[in-house]
Amino acid sequence: MRRIFLGVFCLITFIVSAQDTLSTAYKKRVLEATEIDLLFSHYNQDGIHAAVSGGDGTEELTDVTSSLIVRMPLNEDDVLTVDVGISAYTSASSSDVNPLDGDPNRPVSSYIASSGASRSDVLTHLTPSYQHSSDDRNTIWGVKGYVSSEYDYFSVGFGGSYTRLFNEKNTEVSASAQVFLDTWNPQYPIELRGGFFDDRIMGNGTYSPVFEAFANENRNSYSLSLNFSQILGKRVQGSLFMDLVSQNGLLSTPFQRVYFGDRDDFYIDEFQLADDVERLPDTRVKVPLGGRLNVYVNDLFVVRSYYRFYSDDWGIASHTASLELPVKIGNAFTIYPMYRFYTQTAADYFFEKEVALSTFQFYTSDYDLSAFDAHQYGMGIRYKDIFTSTKVFNYGLKTLDLRLNQYDRSDGLSSFIVTFGASFVAD
Repeated sequence: MRRIFLGVFCLITFIVSAQDTLSTAYKKRVLEATEIDLLFSHYNQDGIHAAVSGGDGTEELTDVTSSLIVRMPLNEDDVLTVDVGISAYTSASSSDVNPLDGDPNRPVSSYIASSGASRSDVLTHLTPSYQHSSDDRNTIWGVKGYVSSEYDYFSVGFGGSYTRLFNEKNTEVSASAQVFLDTWNPQYPIELRGGFFDDRIMGNGTYSPVFEAFANENRNSYSLSLNFSQILGKRVQGSLFMDLVSQNGLLSTPFQRVYFGDRDDFYIDEFQLADDVERLPDTRVKVPLGGRLNVYVNDLFVVRSYYRFYSDDWGIASHTASLELPVKIGNAFTIYPMYRFYTQTAADYFFEKEVALSTFQFYTSDYDLSAFDAHQYGMGIRYKDIFTSTKVFNYGLKTLDLRLNQYDRSDGLSSFIVTFGASFVAD
């Protein structure tokens, strides 16, 4: 992987050097100076339908994420961006992958978190990208890479984009494509692993789950995105978008349990042992499409609206609508209340606990694939230092952003997220 990124970097350096040699006329730079974004978020959620324990159990989770994004001008036309981040979470539900590896004196229950190793994980990612603008700034193309890793999942990706501006830059058309090649390191529920035995198992007869390990541990995703943006007047701008996403491979999550209605129940203490893990088709096609409309009301007030319709061949159809109302307070501050509504139908393969039968080909009790409505309420505040007068080392502060969002779902899931961002520019 290091050799691939080194080769790409050397190629980019060669291209940039050649362009510098051929171009001697003055042009305004696409990016005047190096910019740095620092992003941080803290996320908490809870609910009663954990997929790890078959749709019944605590969904308590805490996630802390930080990212560093550096945009560097290579010359007048070219920008190199590097995005690196780390996300660390602690999850009561994921601890139930192995609910037996914690305190031996506590009862085993899907509503009591285990203190074992499966309780937490760390995700790291690296996303380098390169963007080139034509001399007249009406054509922009770019390439990007992606790599991320966590305990049971590794992903590598790449993509490209092309943007064309027309009509004195009032019209913009863009297309992008991305490929992700992922590999699972399956972590099955402890009771489904070879050699499992526990003399505390309770039930009628002998515990004999319907389980077979997945033969394919790869997941590939391909996406094509199209976007059309138009300035409709001095105060109105609109855009339309459509995506086409195709996935194949292991689309099931190996550690999410399923309980069948035609099988006997077996327990250790209060924890029910799995009949199987979720089984989903090995292909999926997703088609989201929608649009945005932004209206400039006056110097103090802007309306930003968004709508998206989504459909896939697993039977899910959804609608998303959101509204954001930025309001300027003086020259430096902007507050922006926001609201988002979401609704979806259930996947064809979703079944509540002990409703699916062992004779079915596909099944899941993951409530993310159930029918539900969701409401998200939020408030943000942005500080903009117009003259970048505040300095941190050799960088001037551009903006500070703080957002608070509350998310409530009709199936009982509730979450709260705080995000903070700071942008700096080199002197």
